[in-house]
Amino acid sequence: MAQTPRYRFAPSPTGYFHVGGARTALYNWILALQSNGVFVLRIEDTDDSRNNPQWTQGILDALAWLGIDNKDSHFEGPFFQSANAALHVESAEKLFAQGAAYYCDLSSEDIQKRAKELGKQGYDGYSRDRGLGPGEGRVLRFRVPEGATIVQDQVRGS
Repeated sequence: MAQTPRYRFAPSPTGYFHVGGARTALYNWILALQSNGVFVLRIEDTDDSRNNPQWTQGILDALAWLGIDNKDSHFEGPFFQSANAALHVESAEKLFAQGAAYYCDLSSEDIQKRAKELGKQGYDGYSRDRGLGPGEGRVLRFRVPEGATIVQDQVRGS
């Protein structure tokens, strides 16, 4: 049984809707229409310090101006990420319990300092095997296999 294709657009309501967002929304909308799929609007409203209801309304107004709105059966949403906070916490705890994630207590500054000292870019996996549990100032990181991960993208290749 074939599944209905779903094309997600997930803007953050932290500023004016811009041309890059419009382009992405239009691409996904056209794909949804051409494939008899669904355009899913998910509002990434988890940044309490920068979210603003006027920006959310601006996103909805701009999409409607582009002809993308809930008057069409191909449209679903908007769905708000903040409404799923408890589920996100539960899922994160499950990933940790399964060993698929680990806690890290390094700040962004610590990570940059280590990268500079090691002559590398980005996070080096320092906390991966430290056995940290949840705590203030800690983040949960995915435990991915070491080495390069190569993804074969149907549009852009590998």
